Amino acid sequence: MQKLNREVVDKPKKWPIKVMQFGGGNFLRAFVDWMIHVLNHETDFNGGVVVVKPTERGNYDDLKAQEGLFTVILDGIKNGTLIAEQTLVDCVQQIVNPYHEWDAYLDLAKNPDLRIIVSNTTEAGIKFNAEDAFGDHPPKEFPAKLTLWLYKRFQHFDHDRTKGCILLPCELIEDNGAALKKAVLQYAEHWRLGDDFMNWIYSSNQFCSTLVDRIVSGYPADRAAEIESQLGYEDQLLVAGEYYHSWVIERIEAVQKALPFSKTDLNVEFVDDLAAYREMKVRILNGAHTAMVPVAYLAGIRLVKEAMDNEGVSDFVESLLLKETVTTLDFPEQVTYNYVQDVLDRFRNPLLEHQLISISLNSTSKFVARLLPTFKDYFRARTRFPQRIVFGLSALILMYRGEFENEKIELKDDPKVLNFFRLNWAKYTDNEISIKVLVGVILSNGIIWGEDLTRFEGLVECVSEHILSIENIGIVATLKKIADDY
Repeated sequence: MQKLNREVVDKPKKWPIKVMQFGGGNFLRAFVDWMIHVLNHETDFNGGVVVVKPTERGNYDDLKAQEGLFTVILDGIKNGTLIAEQTLVDCVQQIVNPYHEWDAYLDLAKNPDLRIIVSNTTEAGIKFNAEDAFGDHPPKEFPAKLTLWLYKRFQHFDHDRTKGCILLPCELIEDNGAALKKAVLQYAEHWRLGDDFMNWIYSSNQFCSTLVDRIVSGYPADRAAEIESQLGYEDQLLVAGEYYHSWVIERIEAVQKALPFSKTDLNVEFVDDLAAYREMKVRILNGAHTAMVPVAYLAGIRLVKEAMDNEGVSDFVESLLLKETVTTLDFPEQVTYNYVQDVLDRFRNPLLEHQLISISLNSTSKFVARLLPTFKDYFRARTRFPQRIVFGLSALILMYRGEFENEKIELKDDPKVLNFFRLNWAKYTDNEISIKVLVGVILSNGIIWGEDLTRFEGLVECVSEHILSIENIGIVATLKKIADDY
């Protein structure tokens, strides 16, 4: 079978580059690129994508080898029928790695047609780092790379206000557009790029907050051979996800004109206020994922659908959502109940092979963004802990030991975070500190959690008890005990 490339499928590059995308991972390819593909084939958008590598680790060799092509497999319910839809996405025209092609990256700023910038660098990606220097090629942080690119564009087009860009960050943080703008302006000030540039950022660029929603499970290893036999080519970048999708974007007229989603059936909404949409989605869908991962993984489960097939884990997730999460949301009860049921049904999609370990990326920052606000609101209203969220936190801390029952866990997080957990767990293992001291040290780390969580009286003891119970009787028995007690 031939390997996928443009000659094999007769898909020459033809779209002028209009979109710069920071990241080429599964989500962006199965969400944004898939949508750009639809725009190209159903409207007059006529735009290609250049994918920019945002981090030093890894490479996009497979994407380069396939000349930007990949197949998106979407499984789910459409008009009441279970479907599996296959789309060969052809909008990616170029791949640039700024760690090896810095000049080529900056040259993209000279393209007058390139006005749309998309990113997905995880919750930890949008931040300012004073150690990034103007002369770094490239600097470490994504907003620093972006600032240098925008400065190059500002200079090349001689301050032209019509050459500003539309920025659509997909990172799951509150007001992600405003956060990205703030970071860019911090770098502009830090590097003393001048008032004219900062005014151009303010007046000529649209930083739109957005909210994305689609479960993307990644490479469908169990079905790859069957799918490729149907496609007639070998695709190393097959990416599977659910058919359901939603992109909510801050309403700005210029953005709506630039992206003609209204001419398609894509579920894209332009709204004046994303706060309510974001809060429900992040706390329910993403919060459930983040709580589920360490609990299910320590129970020996590796896929989301397997977690939902496990009675103990499934009950844990459903009870967490209905008894804890939704009680903190200011929505009609029926609205939140329906959304929870939709989310649980999506988790149970029999065709999705969603690896728990892939969802575990940067789990500490995800807990802060997705579950900690619910924890605090619940505690504030009831002066007691939401026990299932606390149990999820306990399992997360235990998972970050890096091994469980003599099996190594391939965690991916900030190296400083992983090293912090490793060193402190080693002290506990060597009997240098007790479990309560260990948990106290971990929960008091304001760099990880954004605050000292030991201020919640009794939390250290509660988390310690959960961890000891998991180690002594196992997570399944501990889950049952939690269900019986609460």
